[in-house]
Amino acid sequence: MLESFQLPSIIAVVAVICSIAILGYFSWKTLITSNYFQKGINLYQQKDYLGAEAAFRRVISINSTNDVIHLLLGDSLMQQDKVEAAISEYQEVIERAPKKVDAYLRLAQAFMQQQKPQEAIAILQKASDLFQAQRQPEKAQQIQRVLQQMSSV
Repeated sequence: MLESFQLPSIIAVVAVICSIAILGYFSWKTLITSNYFQKGINLYQQKDYLGAEAAFRRVISINSTNDVIHLLLGDSLMQQDKVEAAISEYQEVIERAPKKVDAYLRLAQAFMQQQKPQEAIAILQKASDLFQAQRQPEKAQQIQRVLQQMSSV
């Protein structure tokens, strides 16, 4: 009788300990990620783009699916004239989150920096379409005005 009472108690204790260990691990991982993220933001604001790049890459090594970090990494790369690497980051965000308009806008800017206006125009048109689909017509109109200016040049 005593043995049948102890086994469920032992299983419950082990389950609780495992749960606490898993929670602790994820809390630690979140804290580390948050620290590197904040460090990257601070370095970017101080115009230490190389340091910001390193911090954002560290965050990505811990959590590679955070689209905001990829955008910030791309911005850091753009500030260092590493346009191809920035384009790669923006395209990765677009592939993973095709409705994230910020990635399209940044990608268009990168194409303009590379003197590729046709690619930029195509990307801006997609961004405008996304703003329309997301019921943000005023932003879509802003992009359309930019596109008209680009076409008249």
